[in-house]
Amino acid sequence: MTEKSSTPYNIREKQEKNAAYRSLIRAELADELYEKILNIIIIEKRYRDKDFSAKELAKILNTNTRYISAVINSRFNTNFSCLINEYRIKEAMHKLTDKRYSDMSIESIGAMVGFANRQSFYASFYRIMGETPNHYRKRHTT
Repeated sequence: MTEKSSTPYNIREKQEKNAAYRSLIRAELADELYEKILNIIIIEKRYRDKDFSAKELAKILNTNTRYISAVINSRFNTNFSCLINEYRIKEAMHKLTDKRYSDMSIESIGAMVGFANRQSFYASFYRIMGETPNHYRKRHTT
């Protein structure tokens, strides 16, 4: 008899990986890329684009995905997908509790902040917040 996971949405623990290429990037280049990544993801709010990828970010910055990955891992202490989803969830949390969006469905809010589908929105929200978007909305609007 197999034990069923008590974690919903098939969430796995983050595993620490030691990639050799992280130490190959020059500090000056890492600093420069860090600033540019912040600008593109946060200021330009590219995280809202459901199709935004590390490959596209690398193309915009005229570099490769290994450098993008190395900078995100070392400076943000996470990977590209988790970084993007963190910003999506932060915006979703705001929209879920803002009266101006109270008539919008949770799925619509998820799509508005960049999630491609309901499942990925719920899984990411639960992973970061420890509760579903629906529960979060109810807790903060009543």
